[in-house]
Amino acid sequence: MTKKSICLAFEVHQPFRLRKDFFWNKQMFKRSVEVEDLFDYYFFGDKDREVFEKVARKCYRPTNEIILRLVDEYDEFKAAYSVSGVFVEQCERYGSGRDILEDFRQLASSKKVEFLDQTYYHSLVGLYEEEGEFIEQVRMHRELMRDLVGYEPSFFENTELLYNNRIARLAEEMGYRGMFAEGVERVLSGRSPNYVYAPMNCKNLKVILRDYPLTDDVGFRFSLKSWEEYPLNASKYASWLDATEGQCISIFLDYETFGEHHWEDTGIFEFLRDLPSEVLKYEMEFSTPSEIIEKYKPVGEIDVRNLETTSWADVEKDTSCFVGNTMQWACYEYLRWLEPYVKESKDEELLKIWRYLGISDHLYYMFTVGGASGEVHSYFSHFEKPYDAFVTLFSVIHDFDARLRRRTKRAEYPFVFRNGEKVWSLKGLCEYIKKMGGEGGEGGEDAIKGYIERGDFERWIRESVREEKIAEEVGNLSLRMGKQKYDADVLRERLCAIISK
Repeated sequence: MTKKSICLAFEVHQPFRLRKDFFWNKQMFKRSVEVEDLFDYYFFGDKDREVFEKVARKCYRPTNEIILRLVDEYDEFKAAYSVSGVFVEQCERYGSGRDILEDFRQLASSKKVEFLDQTYYHSLVGLYEEEGEFIEQVRMHRELMRDLVGYEPSFFENTELLYNNRIARLAEEMGYRGMFAEGVERVLSGRSPNYVYAPMNCKNLKVILRDYPLTDDVGFRFSLKSWEEYPLNASKYASWLDATEGQCISIFLDYETFGEHHWEDTGIFEFLRDLPSEVLKYEMEFSTPSEIIEKYKPVGEIDVRNLETTSWADVEKDTSCFVGNTMQWACYEYLRWLEPYVKESKDEELLKIWRYLGISDHLYYMFTVGGASGEVHSYFSHFEKPYDAFVTLFSVIHDFDARLRRRTKRAEYPFVFRNGEKVWSLKGLCEYIKKMGGEGGEGGEDAIKGYIERGDFERWIRESVREEKIAEEVGNLSLRMGKQKYDADVLRERLCAIISK
């Protein structure tokens, strides 16, 4: 008889928080602030350290100790972790975090704990129309896991379990064999979440669904004294798992469930310590996500179209917790709109700051719906009100935008080359001109001359970038070309020298 698989997985993430006083103390547009100082200018380092040290003391260190002990004590015990890149950065910033990273290395070396990939910045880039940034952040995380725990993950978990057919296809194209999603009723249409499924239009990828009622029994209801099942112990919970239909049951929890969301005196640590022995009394076994997709074949397909994206957030299980109101949507769109300009700047520090501003938590704090969901959002936020979170993020993005505009001489609309490539700034134009005629470019000397002689560059610089003097100099270059022949390299050099002023 095949044993039922129990997958115990943990989400480990802490954001970098924005300064609460950024707008109200009139911090915007200070010219004395250099690019290398923007992180401390925008982000609330003291608060981040305070929260990290508190949660490390209450949750990370004691929970890691328990999991390490369980791995040693039970041959059958296994688990999975999804650790964000910004969490790892905080571990490296704050002294106590180095021990936490060492714990993760020990867990990985046990061969009983699987580490998953996610977006490095725990961001919403999986929702962007352009796929490049999502792919880049996932690759960054893959490299981080390789450096941190010594192997390359083959299983993927998108931020907050955001899932649709397109994201699944991207995960498959990036080489992942499996992916987590939320077991949402509107997608399952009466089917159980406790089986392996195949994504629509994918050949090899398999999907494991989180059983959110059983997960929430621990994550949200464990210490709720008004709950009819209170108190919950490992014996009772294991009996529920045994009585639940299915091949595999995925319990995917915030790691802070242990010691932070539910304090030590609630018995949460005893629950975790006792869980393996109670589960193993039944015809059940612990399995990693990769083991589950090796063990079971999909019983059917799941179809989640792009406009029906699912997540594990709130009762709606969709994207509304991040982009469900005008404030959230405005910040999301503003930040997304800046992507090509940031990429053209070729400034690694600006790119990093832009990515920090895309951490999903910033939008999560702007949630305005009340009730139980609103209480959860408020619990995590360091702002008094969602509107304060909006004012802060929008003003920070606006400040960042102004600095980026000055640095790149940004245009109002892009210059479109004949091959369809676009540039959005004078810096971007210079970078593209340098590669014209080479690999990935178009034409060479004749192509550059054509744009100059027709006045294409001059007109775009004058009308879109609003740099009259630079446009005039580019026009003068066209006149000089009629009297003197330039080879391609000299022409590139002269043109870039003009537009880089």
